Amino acid sequence: MKIFRPICFLVFFSYVQCQTLQRSLLAAALRHINSQNYLQENLRDITSIMVAQFLQKLTYEEVQTIVEELVDLTDKCKILKPHESPSECTHQLMTTFLEHICNNQGKAERQEFSDCCNINNKARLKCFLLYKKDDADDSDVFQIPNPEQICETHKENQVSVKERYIYEMSRKYPFLYGPTILTMSACYETAIHSCCQEENKTECFQMKLEPIRKYIREISWRHHHLCEIGIKFNHKVAKAVELVLLTKKQPKTNFSEIARLAVYIKNLHQTCCEGDVVACVLGRSQLMNYTCSSQSIPSSKIAPCCALPVPFQGECIINSENDDKPDLPSLPLSRFTEDRFVCKQFSDKQDDFLQEFLYEYSRRHSELAVPVILRVDTVYQNLLAKCCKLENPLECYSHGKEMFQRVIRESHERVKNHCDLHEKLGDAYFHDRLIILYTKKAPQLSAQELVMFTKNMAAAATKCCPLRDEQQFACMEDLAKLILGALCRRHEAEPINAAVGHCCDDSYAFRKPCFDDLQVDGTYISPPLSCDQVISLKENLCKAQEEEFQTEKQKISILLIQQYHLSK
Repeated sequence: MKIFRPICFLVFFSYVQCQTLQRSLLAAALRHINSQNYLQENLRDITSIMVAQFLQKLTYEEVQTIVEELVDLTDKCKILKPHESPSECTHQLMTTFLEHICNNQGKAERQEFSDCCNINNKARLKCFLLYKKDDADDSDVFQIPNPEQICETHKENQVSVKERYIYEMSRKYPFLYGPTILTMSACYETAIHSCCQEENKTECFQMKLEPIRKYIREISWRHHHLCEIGIKFNHKVAKAVELVLLTKKQPKTNFSEIARLAVYIKNLHQTCCEGDVVACVLGRSQLMNYTCSSQSIPSSKIAPCCALPVPFQGECIINSENDDKPDLPSLPLSRFTEDRFVCKQFSDKQDDFLQEFLYEYSRRHSELAVPVILRVDTVYQNLLAKCCKLENPLECYSHGKEMFQRVIRESHERVKNHCDLHEKLGDAYFHDRLIILYTKKAPQLSAQELVMFTKNMAAAATKCCPLRDEQQFACMEDLAKLILGALCRRHEAEPINAAVGHCCDDSYAFRKPCFDDLQVDGTYISPPLSCDQVISLKENLCKAQEEEFQTEKQKISILLIQQYHLSK
């Protein structure tokens, strides 16, 4: 593969700040410091991740049986001759794996894959991917493992404890990238080893495993979101997202290298999203090795991470800070709205020209969230498409700077109003208000779905609104894109209504403003409320604990809104 100057490759994943997790990574790394052949030693686990993410209903023992049958082919991918390509080897492994499922009709029927087995390889893979079920939005209650039982198992067989953890994480989070699962399994193994030596094992497990669980849940959400962008929108949108992330993270790096790397990373995302775990791990490992072995590490912020062994470099870099913003002159950006040759450049090399605008704007506004920068980019594209048809285009597009500021101001005001309402109402009543708003916008969702969706929106406000102005804005935009992305995946699986579909499909950049402006769905006709539903609600209320009681009350509110308020 072609290697570019080692820009901060961490944006292949996403940034999540977690100091507690950093300590877990360091502890795990110290235990694995002598592991020089990490990739070769873990190819079995890598294969296990692939199998469990595709065949989520299989038991641990069944997954291990398939892994045994594939492991010989996996071994070939770690020792390649000079003329052999890793991608060819991993592609062969994936093809063999899918054929294995289809040839074993019992497993294919059990996983409902029979229809996928009747089509060719490329379409077959896409078909298999559609059956992946992400349970990341299910119950967020942390289940502490039985301390005595897990410590006894760990004492007898450490490998088994780690393998079972990999199996559980892989089937629960089928879009979580393989390298992250491997890293977190090492952290989990280290936490178990440490806690089993403590007197109060339960408290130790709570303290050490909870940060790992939270990190996995959020990073899985982000990985799934990146996969959705690649599938739903064209390659230009996916590339633009990567270009913005790279530029924000490394604003001192020149445009040509950022642009080339954005393409490579976009393609690497696609590899990981397609479930090719071996190629995903190989790709990331190669990138990290090159980055940290270079004479000039791209940022002083990641230098400490490069002192760690694989696989800890990657997740450590993910949690590192952005590089410092350089002092940049205004001229390179102003030329996009003041140069009289803009339309010629736009006409001759449209893609390159627009990417350079996105680069120059992003490196000067690293404080803005990706969707906000993409809104500015969309406005600029539309402006040039309009102005360059006129007799005096310069007079037209010279107003671009004001339009960019208006986009940011309007986006900022939406977040401010959202947070002002949160401060006025408090957490509980704010959540209730969101339930009313979104039940009217998407009444086709079940009561449980509406409660969970609005709970995530309310939690985002609780997290972001107390932050100072600039951070509050970026935080809300960042979390909103993930939450709305999950709602759009739900719509993709089972259409909600036309208005929701429009917001999901029309523009990635303007998805949040579109949902903010959604009105009551006047087409919805509520089904009659049955006596059984009312009796069930009453019984649930009587048996519920405090949090469950609030949830049941919210479900009743949703049913009432669906029944009565939508018809008025």
